[in-house]
Amino acid sequence: MKAVEERSARRELVELAERLAPRHGYNPTGLDNVRLLRTEAVLHDIPVLYRPGAVFVLQGRKQGLLEDEVYLYDEEHYLAVSVPVSFRMQSIASAERPLLAVYVEFDMRLAAEIASEVGVRRAEPAAGKMRGLASSRMEPAIEDVVLRLLRALRDPVELAVLGAAISRELHYRVLVGPQGGAMIAALQQRGTSGRIVQSLARLRETYDSALSVAALAGEAGMSVPSYHVHFKALTGSTPMQYVKAMRLHEARLMIARQDRTIAEVAACVGYASPAQFSRDFKRHFRRTASEEARWVRQHLGELA
Repeated sequence: MKAVEERSARRELVELAERLAPRHGYNPTGLDNVRLLRTEAVLHDIPVLYRPGAVFVLQGRKQGLLEDEVYLYDEEHYLAVSVPVSFRMQSIASAERPLLAVYVEFDMRLAAEIASEVGVRRAEPAAGKMRGLASSRMEPAIEDVVLRLLRALRDPVELAVLGAAISRELHYRVLVGPQGGAMIAALQQRGTSGRIVQSLARLRETYDSALSVAALAGEAGMSVPSYHVHFKALTGSTPMQYVKAMRLHEARLMIARQDRTIAEVAACVGYASPAQFSRDFKRHFRRTASEEARWVRQHLGELA
């Protein structure tokens, strides 16, 4: 009986996602922090940078590669993202069986509030080795709240009445998942992970400016070697590699919108030399900026 119910819930999830994501690429929903992806393309070795949140693949298969570690997110696993991380992704889909996925971006204020509440009420300390990515099994409690979220997204009245509560529950379910202890410690800005998360927040605001690793380490209260070690443990890259990836991904979005020249985009993201920007861009994405803009519009749509 339980297996029958699980198959029925899975079918409903896919049917709802198909209805809510009629267009190729990212589809908006009634919640600003939730998008649905529909794609028929098989993708190999694509650079991506996800913001903190979770990705639930309802049909098809994706996997991420970060420092030789593979993070599977498919119909049985979801991907939790605790900090913005640049990694490489591949996915499997087809015209007969398109990939359908729900992307939920964390409301960081809400996540911090939940982390504080959980931290106060749990006896065990919120600790553990933290990584920017975690692949976790799609447990029934998670699948149930994703299903209720999609049902609410289908009905504007239900979304208005229940949307905030369902979103809060989904944040909670992710935060108490396998990476929960370390994620909560980081959100509360405790310990080494918390200091690196603070540093990442600063980088997010100042990535387009001249940056000094020594200054970042000093602000985090660490030596430069210690800062490097802990930064790479969390993000999978060195501080300057991370900044370069962030600049290039921001540039990619600007270029896809077609409202600036390449030179203007390069300057906006902190490059003094348009030629160096073009070289770095092609090395990272393996396409020129104009080629990548066409690719983004073709595969990801207007909400990329």
